[in-house]
Parts: sequence; structure tokens; C-alpha cells
Amino acid sequence: MGSTIANYLLRRASQKERVRILYRRALKDTLNWSVHRHMFYSEADKLRQRFEANKNVEDLDTIDRLIEEAEVTYNKYQHPDPYIVPWAPGGSKFTRNPPPPPGIEIVFDYGTEEHI
Repeated sequence: MGSTIANYLLRRASQKERVRILYRRALKDTLNWSVHRHMFYSEADKLRQRFEANKNVEDLDTIDRLIEEAEVTYNKYQHPDPYIVPWAPGGSKFTRNPPPPPGIEIVFDYGTEEHI
């Protein structure tokens, strides 16, 4: 009996985490599709309503099916060229000015060096 309850709680926690991750990914992707911020707000409200519509579903198998359908829909409508912050990995400025290799010494005396 105790293991059944533990399995139920573990499965519910896993489902909540999957829904949370899916919602965040879909919300960020909505921002990629929106040209203006006011358009994003209306689309984000629609997205939230779609998630809230299934908030009270209790059957574990139905929840799994809904999550799978939502993931398929997300993958189908995912933006082909998402926005990436320029200094993040994959951005246009990422490692543009890498540090010099080890062993190279840079002196910033600008003319006050000792001449031999």
C-alpha cells in the first residue's frame, strides 16, 4: 500500500515537472513568434488558458496523454530560428574575443619599457 502511494506521488511529481518545463518552453517560443510585445501578451494569455483548461484532470493516464499531445504540438510549431541572446552559447557574440592562449604575456606599459 505504501509503495503504491509512493509510486503515485512520484508519477504526479514527474508530470508536474514535465508540464512546467513544457509551459516555459512554449512561452519562450511564443516570444520568438511575436513581433511586438502587445502581441506576445495576448498570445501568452491564450497559452495560459490552454494549460489552465486541463488543470483539474486527475487521471494519470489522461494527463500523460495530454502532455504527449502538447509536446507533439509544441515540436510541430516550434520557431525555426529562435532568438538567442548574443553573448549566450550560439549567439553572435559568443567567444568573439576569447582570452589569449596561456604562455603569452601582454605588457601594457606603452612606451615605458626598458630598452636594452
